[in-house]
Amino acid sequence: MKFSVKIYNLEKQSTTCIIVGIFESRRLSLAAEQLDAISHGYIRSILNYRTIQGNIGQTLLLHDVPNIRSKCLLLIGCGKSSEINLKQYKIIIDRAINTLNNTGIAEAVCFLTELNLHLKGSSTYWNIRKTIEVSHEALYRFNHLKSKKKIPPLALRKIALHLATRREINIGTHAMHHSLAIVAGIKIAKDLSNMPPNICNAHYLALQAQKLADLYSSTITTYSIGEKQMTELGMHAYLSVGRASQNESLMSIIEYKGKTTKNTRPIIFIGKGVTFDSGGISLKPGEGMDEMKYDMCGAASVCGVMKVVAELNLPLNVIGVMAGCENMPGGHAYRPGDVITTMSGQTVEVLNTDAEGRLILCDTLTYVERFNPDVVIDIATLTGACVVALGHHHSGLLSNYNPLAKELMAAAEQSGDHVWRLPITEEHQKQLDSNIADMANIGGRYAGAITAACFLERFARKYHWAHLDIAGTAWKFDQNKGATGRPVSLLSQFLINRSGLNTEIEYTT
Repeated sequence: MKFSVKIYNLEKQSTTCIIVGIFESRRLSLAAEQLDAISHGYIRSILNYRTIQGNIGQTLLLHDVPNIRSKCLLLIGCGKSSEINLKQYKIIIDRAINTLNNTGIAEAVCFLTELNLHLKGSSTYWNIRKTIEVSHEALYRFNHLKSKKKIPPLALRKIALHLATRREINIGTHAMHHSLAIVAGIKIAKDLSNMPPNICNAHYLALQAQKLADLYSSTITTYSIGEKQMTELGMHAYLSVGRASQNESLMSIIEYKGKTTKNTRPIIFIGKGVTFDSGGISLKPGEGMDEMKYDMCGAASVCGVMKVVAELNLPLNVIGVMAGCENMPGGHAYRPGDVITTMSGQTVEVLNTDAEGRLILCDTLTYVERFNPDVVIDIATLTGACVVALGHHHSGLLSNYNPLAKELMAAAEQSGDHVWRLPITEEHQKQLDSNIADMANIGGRYAGAITAACFLERFARKYHWAHLDIAGTAWKFDQNKGATGRPVSLLSQFLINRSGLNTEIEYTT
């Protein structure tokens, strides 16, 4: 869908549809008041006998409004003008976009951007960002594997966003550029995550990395490390997880160079890419096992973020690592009771083969030491315990470096892609004690999300590190199941902040 930003004259506007807001008790927004005056009170007269009250998400589509050149007018309820927050604004935009699309309207001019006068903690920049990002979310469909007859048409093609002053045009252009890059990255993450495991394996992930390198050849290079090289490197924990699968384990590295200075250390993202997680010998229950194709959402988000980085041409050096493999049962599978020597030389007693993500990540965390990273952030659908602790609203954040954690929390607040920080303590570390090896791969029943991060932290002590547990936020679990694309928005905002791009933009935090 195409977006544009412009200053519009309501009297002269002749688009298919104009979108304006009304508040509770049928109070008109500024644009709605202007349209009512142009139509000689027609809008108020309609509202006087219609059921729409201006509650959030209520809609009323008016056709052939007197003296209005546009074919129709969409009124969207915005609730109380003094109480609109980001969550409510998303609902308003989502409802407006779906209404237009479902009624077959191809293009519209949106005056909801004026709500930044009422939206707490917002600005023109953020209003544009959220309008575009929510619009793409509302119209996203994963229909790649359906027959053409079943593909629902998307009628809505163009949205123009109204801005009040010429000064805002520059701000809006920046916001549009940023958000279009982010939604492109989110789409990649969603499409990859929604792919079935018989198509999306570690090799498929590597092909997506190569596509990025082909598209952005001046800034991105990529290579893959297969099982032979992993053996030479001593990555036995990583290899153990995929040993029973017919699909080769493959680690894909995507290098982006936006700075040519030799001393510029890279930011590294590591994504867990278990393309199907059966649990291995510690087999998962059959119910809901189809959702274990989503155990590679961390890797998918890394691929999406690298798309954003390249699209925005950020002045950073960034490395994305997709740690791909498949966890299957079989005669070659690793077992509970096995002791594995990791790439770092530390040994791990396997107590549960369904705690496989940390075994892949621990060797990958050791591997990236060679890049002398500035910071390393791993992203993983790591623990059901994180879902129990935080539900589906917040990703878990754990870190060994407070400034990095604060950066991520700030970016999460700005982007609306929320996180909640959990602690890492010596008491939690003791839960991993083993009398057979240096550590066990699980820490018992309690604080499972924390002990999983404690395990990873033992392999990340040579650099500043953070861990995002996205088990509860990477996909929807209900009848509308599907990938959410999180935390691409959060990590993209983290990089935008690091790049200093916000210094030229009206920015409210």
